[in-house]
Amino acid sequence: MEQAQQYVGSRVNPDDLKLFCMRAMEQAGLSRRHAEQTAEVLVTTDTWGTFTHGTRQLVPLLNNVKKGALNAGVEPEIVSEGPGWTLIDGHYAMPMVSSQLAMRSAIDKARSSGIAYSGVRHSSHYGAAGYYALMAVEHNMIGLSFSNVDVCMTVPGARAPVMGTNPLAYAVPAGEERPVFMDIATSVVAISKVIAAKTAGKPIPDNWLVDEEGRPTTDTSAYPARGAIQPMAGHKGYGIALLIEILSGVLTGASFLSGIGRWLEEEPKPADEGHAFIAMSVESFMEADQFKARMDSMIREIKNAPKAKGVDRIYLPGEMEWERSEEAHRSGIELPDFVLTNLFKVAEENDLLENLISILKKE
Repeated sequence: MEQAQQYVGSRVNPDDLKLFCMRAMEQAGLSRRHAEQTAEVLVTTDTWGTFTHGTRQLVPLLNNVKKGALNAGVEPEIVSEGPGWTLIDGHYAMPMVSSQLAMRSAIDKARSSGIAYSGVRHSSHYGAAGYYALMAVEHNMIGLSFSNVDVCMTVPGARAPVMGTNPLAYAVPAGEERPVFMDIATSVVAISKVIAAKTAGKPIPDNWLVDEEGRPTTDTSAYPARGAIQPMAGHKGYGIALLIEILSGVLTGASFLSGIGRWLEEEPKPADEGHAFIAMSVESFMEADQFKARMDSMIREIKNAPKAKGVDRIYLPGEMEWERSEEAHRSGIELPDFVLTNLFKVAEENDLLENLISILKKE
């Protein structure tokens, strides 16, 4: 949209952006609580600079609500549980709501059991896996988060997509240092980078895609109609993606592999993705302060390792995201053009254009 382009380079306060997203979701039929939980995940992700999984997803999420692939008026339900586990039926509520319920349950149970698992079925794309892993850190726990997603990635020996780029995340508390956290897909590269290369007419490394015959290719011209993205680290990434498929899909009773619906379609059907969450209580193993001191020691040893030529800093996983988040809360989030385009689309469709323009601050 031309109007969105006028605001490239502007900044938005995270709290203002959250309220804008909430208003749009409430108009779509979500309760205020569900809208707030969803907006919190999306805006937090934008503050990390992970714009592919932040508020740009509001357009397809609301389209899923409009077309009936998500149900704005239901509550996710705990259908069975034990001392160290919980199984939740999302009932196609907003996925961020089901996911937060699941991780909270894992955290609660880990207080007494030491470690706990929560699974979710009948859900959809839950956004950034790292958000849920970090929920555990606030309780002196290690958090893990997994999800299966719709098929788009090949596996060694196949010539077509077999499984999704199943994400995994972990988060670990520290003391004086920032918590360590990582959030990655199990593909060799983000699909958005392949599409960007295609748009620019540039070749890609030969380990990113396979063609329709299953051969590595540097040609993006036929993608995504033909060909498939490759798993990270070959058979190693494939094996990790398969474990996530089992924990998130097979074990929970959700769909798996080709059974998962495509939530990004213009006419989406219920995706029935599955999610898995694990919380591990540090205090079941040692005093929290002792663990955090040990984490600080480990982090500092890595950061103080001899640097390669031309390198002046070694980062821990998540450190760049923490710094971006701190800057976003100080100075606002500078949203890229593709995010602004989606937000202006949401604003126009929900009569919130004046509201959106009022919160975008030009430098």
